[in-house]
Amino acid sequence: MSDRTDDDEIEESSAPLIEHLAELRTRLIHSAAAFIVGMVICFTVWNPIFNFLTQPICDQLAARNQDCGLILIKLQEGFFVAIRISLLGGFVLAFPYIAFQMWRFVAPGLYKSEKGAFLPFLLASPIMFALGASFAFYIVIPLAFDFFLGFQQPGALTGGGGAEGEAGALAQAGITFQGSVQEYLSLTIKFILAFGLCFQLPVLLTLMGKAGLVSSQGLGEVRKYAVVAILVLAALVTPPDVITQVILFVVVYGLYELSIWLVRRVERDRDARLREEGILDDEDDDFEAEADELLGDDDDK
Repeated sequence: MSDRTDDDEIEESSAPLIEHLAELRTRLIHSAAAFIVGMVICFTVWNPIFNFLTQPICDQLAARNQDCGLILIKLQEGFFVAIRISLLGGFVLAFPYIAFQMWRFVAPGLYKSEKGAFLPFLLASPIMFALGASFAFYIVIPLAFDFFLGFQQPGALTGGGGAEGEAGALAQAGITFQGSVQEYLSLTIKFILAFGLCFQLPVLLTLMGKAGLVSSQGLGEVRKYAVVAILVLAALVTPPDVITQVILFVVVYGLYELSIWLVRRVERDRDARLREEGILDDEDDDFEAEADELLGDDDDK
């Protein structure tokens, strides 16, 4: 009889898990379908999207009185470029619906207060990604291409003058940009994704601060290690030119400092709420004030 009761409890406890898995499968199917639809739509208009993505390099070439033309090194390269654009564009188009499906799956397990705390971060994430991608596309990429195209040189003849000048002249090899379509697209997408993901730093750290996983004091104490990590990140995700690396470092470090300020505001709001509920006493207030003072001294240094 006891075994029968235990078996019933196991079966009853497994039912909600099966329901959650079934709901997760439904959400994933809907998300995959939205992604496929977005990919098909982008595949039908991949040429205008490609023309938009090549605008930075065309502007730089036009400023140098050069034709804007990229070459196909492999026969199948054009097809795979269209597929890559379709994948990226399909994900961008489907992301709002995918995020909605994620929210519908997670929201029933959250309290009302947790929903109100989590929803702003869900909305801020795509906005910050769009800001980072726009910053990369309209500011960083043109600067990077201007730097790289500066290494071109026109072909010419150099040597002595006079009647025998042409016979004794030396040919100077010309260096002209003839970029691969796939290589250009890979570099552009790399810039966009790198800056878009880096702009998620305030959202991620603020959410972790709201969950109590990090503190403003802790983030301030590891600032010097963060600087080193940001320098390594800038060297890895950007091409080997100083301009883009410095830009990425300045932007990400500024976002890190912004994250510390946002986490500090979250902590102050939480402390104010705890004081209203009578959970936080005066001793804890004095400790927090001392910690803020120490953190302020670190910021001054």
